[in-house]
Amino acid sequence: MTDSATKGIKTVLHPVSDLGKAKAVYAALLGTTPVADEVYYVGFEAGGQHIGLVPGGAQQGMTAPVTYWEVADIEAKLAELTAAGAVVKEPAHDVGGGRLVATVMDPDGNVLGVLQDQ
Repeated sequence: MTDSATKGIKTVLHPVSDLGKAKAVYAALLGTTPVADEVYYVGFEAGGQHIGLVPGGAQQGMTAPVTYWEVADIEAKLAELTAAGAVVKEPAHDVGGGRLVATVMDPDGNVLGVLQDQ
């Protein structure tokens, strides 16, 4: 193992089928209004974490919430994960604002996300 411990969970994305209904439930749960509120994505900030709602996530292959762990070096972490037996599902790519994200599948098919803010 390298010295690349995660910095903790930064973001959790939830696939939703009805964005309006989901937004109301998560606003009630988190006790706050969204910081991002678009037809393609709604995001909340709560307790130092970002909670995102992804409409049509199931059609994009999201079968459950995806947890994104913050790392200092996404490529090094992906190398560690694949060496340990994970399979890259989505390679590292920029999603805007200098944020890199990637996903891997563990041996049981669970999706794990990693992110790096530049």
